[in-house]
Amino acid sequence: MSNGRAISSSAEPDIGSTSIVKDFLALIKIGIVNSNLITTFTGLFLAFQFTGKSFIHNLDLLLYALFGSGLIIAGSAALNNLIDRDIDPVMSRTKTRPTVTGRFKAPAVLALALAFILIGEVMLFAASTAAGLWGLAGVFSYVVLYSMWSKRKHVSNTIVGSISGAIPPLIGWTAVEPSLGMGAWALFLIMFAWQPPHFYALAMRRTEEYRAAGIPMLPVVKGFKRTKKSILAWVLVLFPLPFLLAELGIGFIVLGTVLNIGWLYLALKGFKAKDDLKWATSMFIYSLNYMTILFVAMIIFSIFI
Repeated sequence: MSNGRAISSSAEPDIGSTSIVKDFLALIKIGIVNSNLITTFTGLFLAFQFTGKSFIHNLDLLLYALFGSGLIIAGSAALNNLIDRDIDPVMSRTKTRPTVTGRFKAPAVLALALAFILIGEVMLFAASTAAGLWGLAGVFSYVVLYSMWSKRKHVSNTIVGSISGAIPPLIGWTAVEPSLGMGAWALFLIMFAWQPPHFYALAMRRTEEYRAAGIPMLPVVKGFKRTKKSILAWVLVLFPLPFLLAELGIGFIVLGTVLNIGWLYLALKGFKAKDDLKWATSMFIYSLNYMTILFVAMIIFSIFI
């Protein structure tokens, strides 16, 4: 995700417009938007495949679901930046966000965020009532339960935040099939269980920044040893979940299990690691590859069911 930066007035004529684009993309957290759209599309595509409905004849649902989801995620991310503008200056990762530099003023960010969420919800409700309601649940869980409540108060903030991160595939699914089957809940559970080890690894790399900002992330409050144990536990939780998608065939189950074994191997290596931050970086990178491979595989295997 690109972070914006404050620029001098003398540089404005050359890079001003470019910086505005970068600041806007940083404001809406374009990286988070894109990654969540992948899981939204996966939920939507699997719903088509599992229900036997025509993908080509329902392209309107695809557009409503993806654009609607993208807008509410972008709007929620902008609200998160607005809420965190007092602590973001402390962290090097966030200190150049446009809500910190003053590039985008608070009233404008609030108006933009609410407009995005409103338009996005209209599009989701156009797909189905269930998709619209799950969209609202996603906004509420991210903005209120995570950003406004748990992030600064509870060490369980990562788990609370995982709720919103697991909702996009449900939005995609219910845009096609309002009733949630086992496949939909499998996607939710995989996304929910994947996030704690992913974000704990990131938090280990940023422990001192979170400590300075007063954010009670697990490595800050409990230390690295406890964080490694929690990462291991969540990786183990992932092991049975590919079996919930047995309709995708034995090939998918084998692939999911191999990915889980690889992550488990890395997690166990952490207890003997001499460089905790280097290990955390490898865990973080593996988690990104894990999710990309797994969700792309879901789409591919679903074509052949």
